[in-house]
Amino acid sequence: MLSKMYSYADCGAQIMARADVLAQHTEVPGMLTRTYLTPAHHAAAAQLAEWMCAAGMHVRRDMAGNVIGRYEGANANAAALLTGSHFDTVRNGGKYDGNLGILLPLACIHQWHAEGKRFPFAIEVIAFAEEEGVRFKATLLGSRAAAGNFDMSVLDNQDEHGLSMREVMSACGFHPAGLAKAAYDAASVLAFVEVHIEQGPVLLNENLALGVVTAISGASRYMVEVEGLAGHAGTSPMSMRHDAAMAAAELGLYIEQRCQGVPSLVGTVGIFNVPNGAANVVPGKAVFSIDIRAEEDAVRLQAVADVLAEIDMIAARRQVLFQTRKTHEANSVPCAPRLQQQLAAAIRHCHLPVRHLPSGAGHDAMAMAAITEVAMLFVRCGNGGISHHPDEIMSTEDAALAAQAFACFVENFQK
Repeated sequence: MLSKMYSYADCGAQIMARADVLAQHTEVPGMLTRTYLTPAHHAAAAQLAEWMCAAGMHVRRDMAGNVIGRYEGANANAAALLTGSHFDTVRNGGKYDGNLGILLPLACIHQWHAEGKRFPFAIEVIAFAEEEGVRFKATLLGSRAAAGNFDMSVLDNQDEHGLSMREVMSACGFHPAGLAKAAYDAASVLAFVEVHIEQGPVLLNENLALGVVTAISGASRYMVEVEGLAGHAGTSPMSMRHDAAMAAAELGLYIEQRCQGVPSLVGTVGIFNVPNGAANVVPGKAVFSIDIRAEEDAVRLQAVADVLAEIDMIAARRQVLFQTRKTHEANSVPCAPRLQQQLAAAIRHCHLPVRHLPSGAGHDAMAMAAITEVAMLFVRCGNGGISHHPDEIMSTEDAALAAQAFACFVENFQK
């Protein structure tokens, strides 16, 4: 474990201080917005590379813009335990989402380097350049490149200024033709473990600092348009209306009811619009989104099937037309049982209770699962579990506990 000269409290303090420094690299003064390959993004990458070098790591940047620090093992060219997370943000986001999973292993490696401690394996910290999908509406770009399954078709996606991803990458010296070289050889990788704030209230409500993730939930998303018949609000009898908004609202309430009380199953209508709506007009059109997630794919897919069946019944009863378009489909990614067990043992070594829980949010570990076994350590966040928001918080004490658990996991890692 870390020496007495350098306590885990020191680790926690370093993590929190560096999160503050990293937050200064933003596109918008007064709020944290750092999207893919902007000047703020490059500045953050340079800062991370500097910290990696200071921790005794060999640093490189691949063609996706990922910043990778390698802490060599006792033998050169040893297989590597991979860790890390993303350093891009949503617009007006929080300081710890993604960043924690980079800064925490760096704090541990900094001390291992100071002590001259090496392991039978190398450790690589990957600061993934893009996960959120904000600028080019494509997610997990950094980890998909590292996993060797980057979707080249998204290179034609454009940002709000009409610049394609291909153009922006090339202008920055990241040539898309070289993306294949960013992929790891699966034989050189032992596992991938990601440390992340929970982004939810479970650990907070149970007064627990840490949790072991069992799986990253699968997700099904749709955009739906409902076509009804517009009419005058005063002269259209209730029994003769074809109200698109009420048909959409009825389905939204069904989704809420259908997903209630089923472990890990959640359903959300996050977008709900009535185009050209007016107070005195029966809505003739409604547009909304559906997002259904669950730890187990069978549970999610059954809920989706029930929702689609309900659409048909509502359409027939209300005499409206639903048009559904699937926008996203991702299967659940289970975390490796053996890695879960090792994380649980590390948490117990810290004299803390072990809580297993699924992740409802997507993470870079989802992409990395294509080449290796994955695990995730969740860290409690405050303010009701709020994330993707400037009010996202965590404590120095929890950062220290997470560093202690991570260090124990690495120091006792079994291949």
